[in-house]
Amino acid sequence: MYAIFVTGGKQYRATVGDTLFVEKLPAEATEEVVFDQVLLVGEKVGTPYVEGAKVTAVVEKHGRGKKIIVFKMKPKKNYRKKQGHRQAYTKIKITNIEG
Repeated sequence: MYAIFVTGGKQYRATVGDTLFVEKLPAEATEEVVFDQVLLVGEKVGTPYVEGAKVTAVVEKHGRGKKIIVFKMKPKKNYRKKQGHRQAYTKIKITNIEG
């Protein structure tokens, strides 16, 4: 059985035992987090969310992703701008799906 839940403005597909990288959560490592905005559980489809459904996970660690380069340039105008960005993430492990 799998579920689709929402966190950080994104949707994730999860089964029990999966490891996911989601947007940074305000939780400490080894803390349990519960996602209650579940769009789909098995055969149940929500409108927009499935009532009483929740996905439970354990926070494994926090980190930052690989650096991406943002380069802007306007030809013939001597305008060049180079920026770097590293997105923060939280690594979670799905422990239970109820619904």
